[in-house]
Amino acid sequence: MAVAAGAAVSAASAGSVMDVVGTHSAEAGDIALLANGEAAPATGAPDAPSSSTPATPSLPEPVVVSALDSAAENAQSAMLYAGTEINTQREIAEEQARRPKVALPAEGTFTSGFGMRWGAMHAGIDIANSNGTPILAATDGVVIDSGPAQGFGNWIRIMSDDGTMTVYGHMESLDVREGERVYAGQRIAGMGNMGFSTGSHLHFEVLLNNGSQHVDPVIWLAQHGIYLAGAGSVEGSSSIPFGS
Repeated sequence: MAVAAGAAVSAASAGSVMDVVGTHSAEAGDIALLANGEAAPATGAPDAPSSSTPATPSLPEPVVVSALDSAAENAQSAMLYAGTEINTQREIAEEQARRPKVALPAEGTFTSGFGMRWGAMHAGIDIANSNGTPILAATDGVVIDSGPAQGFGNWIRIMSDDGTMTVYGHMESLDVREGERVYAGQRIAGMGNMGFSTGSHLHFEVLLNNGSQHVDPVIWLAQHGIYLAGAGSVEGSSSIPFGS
């Protein structure tokens, strides 16, 4: 039995040596082939995973998005943006259509009209009310003056897009600045008693043709559907006791 065991050990050892020699021989052969410029034979190394490797929780399947799907998504986004833009523009247009084109510049009592008064031309109308009463832009336009002015104390002049200029005088406070865009009905000042004035009121003028031609503001307002109570009875009066 001792002899048999020794023989088995010898055989196993011989087999191991043969494996090592065989491996070395294969490696030597590979090196020789590479040195001669020939391709090395395939080895027993495991193959790299192919694209057909099944997905696992640690290796999920890649998501493939086709060019057609991407193009369709871009087209839908573009249509959605265009629709939103159209709705926005329509809302803006509707709001502009609802806004007044001409507004009454101030609430109050009509105290003096357009025409000769006290031997001089009164080129506007006067509307009296308490100090600080809101004064509104009569038209859309750009503020070309906002500040002190001789006789007016303070004044604001607005030039509309059609060349109509409106003038506002005697304000206690000014809410807009030169160069600012304003809209009909927007508050621009607070009524006051500044300058040559006998009481808190607004002096309001209208000039056509880029400010070259004075017109009666009462008539101009009436042409735009705005009527001043009491304007017919005191227009051009030369004996106004208050707010002139």
